[in-house]
Amino acid sequence: MNFKHTHQLNSQIYRDALSVRQAVFIEEQQIDPTLEIDANEAQAIHFVGYQAALPVVTARLLTEPGGYHVQRVATLKAYRHQQRANALFRELIAYARTHQQQYLILGAQDHALGFYQQLGFHQTKRPGFLDAGIPHHEMRLDLV
Repeated sequence: MNFKHTHQLNSQIYRDALSVRQAVFIEEQQIDPTLEIDANEAQAIHFVGYQAALPVVTARLLTEPGGYHVQRVATLKAYRHQQRANALFRELIAYARTHQQQYLILGAQDHALGFYQQLGFHQTKRPGFLDAGIPHHEMRLDLV
């Protein structure tokens, strides 16, 4: 896999991220498009993983004091259970460490809690919550 990232909303990388997000969140999970693309797009660092030039996995990072908030993690259905998201998280972790961040935090859809746990994330004390009508729990990975 080849990974690229951008801050630029007019870049092909960002358009590729949106194409994966549209397929997963809007088409597959039926999330309202007005909730999927939000005001944080311009502040985020958008990552895309490519398989033979095809965008197949994506996530974005938002800067917080001391760490990054991971959001919009998505893998195209045909590429799930093939270690693509694992490779994406290795990339995100390496990026965070290079930028001397202390943690990654995210809101995990409940069906994906086991995936994040196997990456080393743990649930925080924040109670479960709904995001776009989908049950989530906050999870954190300490990098130091």
